[in-house]
Amino acid sequence: MNLMRTAMLLAFMTALFMAVGFLIGGKGGMMIALVIAVGMNFFSYWNSDSMVLRMYRAQEVDEHTAPEYYGIVRDMAANAGLPMPKVFVIDNPQPNAFATGRNPENAAVAASTGLLNALSYDEVAGVMAHELAHVQNRDTLTMTLTATLAGAISMLGNFAFFFGGNRENNNPLGFIGTLVAMIVAPLAAGIVQMAISRTREYSADRRGAEICGKPLALASALAKISNFAHQVPNADAERNPATAHMFIINPLSGERMDNLFSTHPATENRIAALQQMAQEMQPVSTPPVRADNPVRKSRSVPPTGWGRGGSEPPKGPWS
Repeated sequence: MNLMRTAMLLAFMTALFMAVGFLIGGKGGMMIALVIAVGMNFFSYWNSDSMVLRMYRAQEVDEHTAPEYYGIVRDMAANAGLPMPKVFVIDNPQPNAFATGRNPENAAVAASTGLLNALSYDEVAGVMAHELAHVQNRDTLTMTLTATLAGAISMLGNFAFFFGGNRENNNPLGFIGTLVAMIVAPLAAGIVQMAISRTREYSADRRGAEICGKPLALASALAKISNFAHQVPNADAERNPATAHMFIINPLSGERMDNLFSTHPATENRIAALQQMAQEMQPVSTPPVRADNPVRKSRSVPPTGWGRGGSEPPKGPWS
């Protein structure tokens, strides 16, 4: 089902890319767009994850440079039965996180410094479990491919704005064709938003809560991230709005309501679903510890969140 959904989405985005090429340069423009789209689909399949990580200047960390953060991801991956993904940190004050990669064997998770500063140990675990749920559900391939193709469509729209007026002989619809191509650009992010089903977020929330064993910790994390996300701007995300659907909470301003064009469900609805899940899990006070996960058994949660114990203030584990 995921494979079919990805294929249909790629076919739609490719057709849209070709349509913009036709509006800009006629049949010749359409054929050029087709060649570019095929090449971009192939390139994006293998490289879209690294492109998104570079876009946000993410830095890879390990158990030596970020022991607590890396340890959380390792524990959550073990709980989910997934291979250990690459772990990245984004130097950005807005609390947020995303996952990327074409499959679980080539996955990566990234969290911002703002998230690691603002959230507690259990809340970060909930967020990482949510992102690993996307990896397990193979949502990351669709999310990264659509982000790349939507960016390309926006690029064509910008090309139409600057050069379309000088190519009316090749443009079968003249100024109207150029105008339509220009309108496609700002709508590209909206197309992605509609194409990426918001039910994925509910599914990842539920599976993430199962992985970490603490639905209320994830609910608390969502509330904090949502609150900060609308106060702290994310300049990189604003420059690349087609990637907004990849984050656990929409990094752009606005979009607090469930509507046709929103990339995410309303945070209040997600929190309510997690609270309901916590009530269903209430008879089981503590999730069972897996016998084959000794790291999980031996780890202890620092009493002061990211602090190293005692009265130390919270610290970021990436330093």
